[in-house]
Amino acid sequence: MPLALVDCNNFYVSCERVFNPKLEGVPVVVLSNNDGCAVARSAEVKALGIKMGEPWFKMKDLAKRHGIIALSSNYSLYGDISARVMSILSNFSPKQEIYSIDECFLDLEGFDPILLHQYGQTIRSTVRQSTGIPVCVGIAETKTLAKLANHCAKKGFAGNDGVCDFGRLSDAERSKIFSSIPVSDVWGVGRKHTEKLLTLGIKTVEDFRTAKPDRIRSQFSIVLARTVQELNNVPCIELDEAVAPRQQIMVSRSFGQCVSNLADLSASVAYYATTAAEKLRHDRSVASSLCIFIRTNPFSEKEPQYEKSVVVPFQPTDDTTKIIGAALAGLKQIYRVGFQYKKTGVLLMGLHPKGAMQISLFDEPESHAKSDNLMQVMDAINRKMGKGSLTTLASGGVHRWAMRREKMSPNFTTDWDELPVAFSN
Repeated sequence: MPLALVDCNNFYVSCERVFNPKLEGVPVVVLSNNDGCAVARSAEVKALGIKMGEPWFKMKDLAKRHGIIALSSNYSLYGDISARVMSILSNFSPKQEIYSIDECFLDLEGFDPILLHQYGQTIRSTVRQSTGIPVCVGIAETKTLAKLANHCAKKGFAGNDGVCDFGRLSDAERSKIFSSIPVSDVWGVGRKHTEKLLTLGIKTVEDFRTAKPDRIRSQFSIVLARTVQELNNVPCIELDEAVAPRQQIMVSRSFGQCVSNLADLSASVAYYATTAAEKLRHDRSVASSLCIFIRTNPFSEKEPQYEKSVVVPFQPTDDTTKIIGAALAGLKQIYRVGFQYKKTGVLLMGLHPKGAMQISLFDEPESHAKSDNLMQVMDAINRKMGKGSLTTLASGGVHRWAMRREKMSPNFTTDWDELPVAFSN
């Protein structure tokens, strides 16, 4: 059963380039929360030797010398572009597994093997024309091989057209390519696995592919043994069309500047609780408890340190107002005066499908109906008018604690006030 792994190239950077063509061919880096470190790098930045996770303050001198443009993460834009890309890709196969924000698997069973490479090119050109996002396509008989084929497509091992179909290669051609790729590039092989494999003389993908599964299983695990089988065209990992429901929902951010008063902390907690509740309703789930935590900046050695969390149980709900109430009640329990707080977070727990929610003997059905109606109206307005158009008083207002994003591009596709404008002479 052939599979395709479609992966967007340097996704965050590509999203920025769609609306700012001047960034094409220019070294661009996208920074993490509070403009801390590199979370996406253009090919030009990678060529300069800048690693993923490199702190921005360490690369500022290099940025001046080479004209590197740094941008803050614009998650609203990236999420919207991702949804558009995945929607387009869903038209190329009856079965799709969205693996991450920038990649997905497509089931190509029943397609003519001779035409798969051409089909991969059609996928690339369609996505590029429709969204402006460049993608590479890897085609193979298993998920692990499809991931590896995509890697080869990006590196140009099997040509420079952005598509690698292992089905077109002979065994000798595959072995030659696999012998040039380090084993660490195999999907599922982590750093510790790599270190141990090297001690066993397994340095390349070809070394790993030709290893005996029983030996790998005894030295490592059945999971890694299955990876060896996958590299030998034996499917062990099924395509998962349905996204597994989340067991927990965490929303947390470090502040742009430390805060000490309860009012600011309450606003941040209410905002995070609101976001968590929106995700909860999107999953059609309810939560029965939450964990609220606060902490100071562990890197500020001169400041007194404090960190505390508490779990707050409640009747299963997806109601934003009730979840905010529980979160603020927990915050009041753990808040202490005299500390400079750097981070808060809300973790929703005890999640299960809303349809399976068991009503308490003392619950009033009318109250549940009112709550559902209120949340439906709230979500509908925010979908139509933009996130945060309708919110609670507790989470609104000026967010003095908001993370730093001094280099962020406009929300071109998710905010009416920031839509791109075309001028004509």
